[in-house]
Amino acid sequence: MILGYARTSTTEQVAGLEAQERDLRAAGVERVFGEQTSSVGSRPKLEAALDYLRDADVLVVTKIDRLARSVADLCAIVGRVERKGASLRILAMNLDTGTPTGRLMLNVIGSVAQFEREMMLERQREGIAKAKREGRYKGRAPTARAKSAEVHRLAAEGMTREAIAAQLKIGVASVYRVLRASELPSVAELSGGNDIARITGGGQTASNS
Repeated sequence: MILGYARTSTTEQVAGLEAQERDLRAAGVERVFGEQTSSVGSRPKLEAALDYLRDADVLVVTKIDRLARSVADLCAIVGRVERKGASLRILAMNLDTGTPTGRLMLNVIGSVAQFEREMMLERQREGIAKAKREGRYKGRAPTARAKSAEVHRLAAEGMTREAIAAQLKIGVASVYRVLRASELPSVAELSGGNDIARITGGGQTASNS
């Protein structure tokens, strides 16, 4: 069976979705899964299409950006499609993973993306090394634990946990953790207190005897 997936962002007109569906139907798609969702929103119709796939089925999309949010996302989707024994076809690229040429094109896309990422990381390492040599590298921003004194000061002034988090630019949960840690004695402290009590008690017993 030939399935199709169409997507537009929530800010685009319905006409864009209808145009994709029209192109998919023209390509022989028998069932279309269409949805309007942003590039970062959930994609329930895509999940439904992937779940519906069976052996020898084909999933068709008009453009690569209608399907995947990144090369990594594309590779993950293709992996799911292939595990179902199906294939992916992208009309605008004339790419069909059911053919040797299509698989080669997909591998090239993945390789180029991996190369770009490695080059980006290399430039980042070089930049950090240069900044360290020039004394300009500050490292990571202070964590919530490093700001614990400020958290306690603001809490003592009566600020809410949410206000403290906003002012110090840390998570609300981190504020709660910092304050909770100061309220509970540690195991070591408890153990130490018991030891002192035993020693003191023992000393009194000895002196009384």
